[in-house]
Amino acid sequence: MTTGEPGPAEHRDPAGVRRHRMARPTAGSVARAMVRGTGELMITLGLVTLLFAAYEIWGAAAIVNARQNDLNARVEQQWEATPTATPSPTAKAVAPPPGTAVARLYIPRLDKHWVVVEGVRQRDIRYAPGHYPNTAMPGDVGNFSVAGHRNRATFWRLDELRPGDTIVVETRAAWYVYAVSRTRIVLPSQVEVVKPVPPGASRGSRLLTLTTCNPKFDNYQRLIVHAELGHKQERSAGRPAELGG
Repeated sequence: MTTGEPGPAEHRDPAGVRRHRMARPTAGSVARAMVRGTGELMITLGLVTLLFAAYEIWGAAAIVNARQNDLNARVEQQWEATPTATPSPTAKAVAPPPGTAVARLYIPRLDKHWVVVEGVRQRDIRYAPGHYPNTAMPGDVGNFSVAGHRNRATFWRLDELRPGDTIVVETRAAWYVYAVSRTRIVLPSQVEVVKPVPPGASRGSRLLTLTTCNPKFDNYQRLIVHAELGHKQERSAGRPAELGG
């Protein structure tokens, strides 16, 4: 029944205006507010984490792909501008400066290719696979060894390679067609995989070794792919059949 008199939570001021009293917070209302605030904070942090992960997977890949396009254009200009020289039998190969292009690397199974640069420091391999210094050059006796990040733009799918799969290396003078011989998982300390004669290889072989972090999103192991040279083709003869030439 409505009487017009102020209720327990309201009063009238001298002018007769009805006003509500401020309810005091209870322990339950404080707890609910804290839970609600914590939930909103967790949602915000989750969204930030998802955005960062999306950048790492797709945004960073877009940057690497753009840098690879630049490297491809530059290396093509260099190769076309510099005539191919026949090295002297007694000439000693000079290592290229860090960060400069060494070769192009093609993996038909993955439908991927990259420009490989000299060096495996973080700044060298940020946008490209890197050639381990002091390992063989493409096609030479020894172990042409290349490291790459395990991101979507580089060696993300390297674990899909199987024995017999083709890996092609292109230099200014020639194409080198390798066949995968084995893959394995090792510890980061097992650096013998990039030695001139890695475990399981024969002395005098012409090898290619690819290394990357394992598993995906972590780096406490290394995924290793070994391949052996099958044949060489002069670059002037066009692309090899393995690349649809």
